[in-house]
Amino acid sequence: MKNLTYEAIVMGVSAGGLEALRQILKVLPADFPAPIIIVQHLHPHSDDFLARDLNHRCALMVKQADEKEEIKAGVVYLAPPNYHLLIENDMTFSLTICDPVNFTRPAIDVLFETAAEVYREKLIGVVLTGANKDGSWGAKKIKQNGGMVIVQDPKTAEVETMPAAVINTVNVDHIIPLEKIAMFLIDLLTVK
Repeated sequence: MKNLTYEAIVMGVSAGGLEALRQILKVLPADFPAPIIIVQHLHPHSDDFLARDLNHRCALMVKQADEKEEIKAGVVYLAPPNYHLLIENDMTFSLTICDPVNFTRPAIDVLFETAAEVYREKLIGVVLTGANKDGSWGAKKIKQNGGMVIVQDPKTAEVETMPAAVINTVNVDHIIPLEKIAMFLIDLLTVK
C-alpha cells in the first residue's frame, strides 16, 4: 500500500556508484511505490551498460530516461550519458546538453533542483558515494522546498567527498550506512 507522503526519489552518485546502486536496487521489491530517478556521473561516450546491468540485477525495471517520457512509479530512470536530466511541471523528463555543472553532465544538482520544484515536500533526495561536491546545491533546494534529504554515511562510501560535502552544506534528515538505505526507503514508502 502506498504512503502518500512521498511521490518520487532522486539519487545522485559518482565514484563507486555502480556497487552502491547495485546494493540498494537489488533489495527493492517489484511493487515499490515510487519512481527512482538517478544521476550517475558517466563518461560522455558511455553506452547503456549501467541500465542493462542494474535491470538484470533487480526486480524493478531500470532504463535510461527519454525526452518527454512520463515518470511512472516503480521504474528506475537513469540520466543518459552527456545529458542533463530535468523534470518538467507535467512530470515528464527533459534532456539538455547545456554546459556542464560541477564539471559534469549529467549533473546531480540539475536533477535535484528541478525535481524539488516539481515534487516539493513529496520528494526524497539521496546522495551516495562520489568524489566531488555535486549534489550539495540540489540537496539544499530539496530541503528549501520541504523534501527529505538522505545521505550515505561517508564511512560506508567508497569515496566520501560527495556525501561529506552535502552533510557540511545542508541540515540533512538522515545519514544512513549504505547497507541500510534500501530498507529505510521501503519502510518509509510502504504502510505495514
